[in-house]
Amino acid sequence: MLQIAAIREHKDAYATALKKRNLDALPMLEEAISIDEQRRSIQAQLDETRAKSNSLSKEIGMLFKSGKGAEANELKAQTKELKVKEEELKNASNEAIEKLQTLLYNIPNIPQDSVPAGNSDEDNEVVSQHGDIPQLHENAQPHWELVKKYDIIDFELGTKITGAGFPVYKNKGARLQRALINYFLDKNTAAGYTEMQVPHLVNEASGYGTGQLPDKEGQMYHVGIDDLYLIPTAEVPITNLYRGDLLEAKDLPIAMTGYTPCFRREAGSYGSDVRGLNRLHQFDKVEILRIEHPDHSDAALDAMVVHVKNILEELQLPYRILRLCGGDLGFTSTLTYDFEVYSTAQEKWLEVSSVSNFKTFQSNRLKLRFRNSEGKTELAHTLNGSSLALPRILAGILENYQTENGIRIPDALVPYCGFDTID
Repeated sequence: MLQIAAIREHKDAYATALKKRNLDALPMLEEAISIDEQRRSIQAQLDETRAKSNSLSKEIGMLFKSGKGAEANELKAQTKELKVKEEELKNASNEAIEKLQTLLYNIPNIPQDSVPAGNSDEDNEVVSQHGDIPQLHENAQPHWELVKKYDIIDFELGTKITGAGFPVYKNKGARLQRALINYFLDKNTAAGYTEMQVPHLVNEASGYGTGQLPDKEGQMYHVGIDDLYLIPTAEVPITNLYRGDLLEAKDLPIAMTGYTPCFRREAGSYGSDVRGLNRLHQFDKVEILRIEHPDHSDAALDAMVVHVKNILEELQLPYRILRLCGGDLGFTSTLTYDFEVYSTAQEKWLEVSSVSNFKTFQSNRLKLRFRNSEGKTELAHTLNGSSLALPRILAGILENYQTENGIRIPDALVPYCGFDTID
């Protein structure tokens, strides 16, 4: 969430930057400033009314002590009127605060200068490309055919017990899935990330804290009777561990990792992009998150990108890195790098990770602050990234490592799987 003081100071610059998102934000920014001016005017009247009421109360007490009861009772009538006015102003102030909060919740983060302009994922900037695309045998198949051939994932069983987009992993497919989770967690903890196990449902405050609400409300599964949400990513519960906290500068950085299943309605998704593991309603993901001093978050983002690169190179998967354009940038992000693995059998790039810097956008919602070296409090910066999302990594392994005699397992995963081939 943007800070109203910053909006007042940088209104025109923010409006220009938000045009990268194809958003005419100037009316929203001006409305926010107007509401805040109303709120401040009401607060000034409220402060004045309270001061008058307190002054009269003291005067009434002195009059009673002096035996001037009649005069004191006359003034008491005035204090009653002031109390009524004070209550009206308090209600008006709360209404203005709520109205401003609602508006600020719906203004996206400001893209950094390096974010390219653009309308969709077709306008994302390719930063680099790595690895050789393998040459597959003549009868190579996409993963949704391979999993049936080797009986390792059953989409029909998942549809039977839940619905489309909820696959059942079987036999070596289940073991490979578990191996990937453990491998990712081990790589992350070795890099200094503390492993966390967190709930898979969150309350509304947590959803608002990291920006999934109200922006992604229709895409989250909601348990209405308990007013809880199934998490779309471990980012939500792990970041909210520090909601409302005041940290010390020496506590930073805080680096965490966690594995969770993720749940997304993916409303409106259709076509070839949703086949097999390409897009699911429930999938597994290992996340990395950082809480950083504002001076260090840009460098931290670069380090997270390098960390994900190292994992993909160890898995020997061809990949590329994209800098997302304004039109494809997530609501809460100021800068995002996407990683895509090339699926040789599908002849397309599959997104496997997003690494983002949110700066103060989440921490302002979370009221996540730290005390700096001067003893003053300021908002921390938050970052997160997929390290990694399993479905498309698994699809990339199955398709790129297939041979006429079976599917080879990447060398880095063999110790975790206990086998080197699916056949």
